Amino acid sequence: MAAKLTLRMDERLIAAAKRHAEARGTSASRMIAAHVEALQALAGGDLGLRDLPAPSPRVRALGGVLPSMPDLEAAYLEYPVRKYACGS
Repeated sequence: MAAKLTLRMDERLIAAAKRHAEARGTSASRMIAAHVEALQALAGGDLGLRDLPAPSPRVRALGGVLPSMPDLEAAYLEYPVRKYACGS
């Protein structure tokens, strides 16, 4: 059952949402509902990856361009050990 929801946003955001929706052939309400559904799926752990479109050739060509991220948690935990280690 659909119900009405009133949102208060900056006029620039409203105009941008309407432009994005129009460019995609949908309404701002449907676009925002789809976004909330995606957030809900992420929060529930269901990423719904099978529902995503295949990446474009340009996106596939970018794969591996950026270096991999270091293990930040390990570096964070290792820092005090190195900082306060005795020179034995």
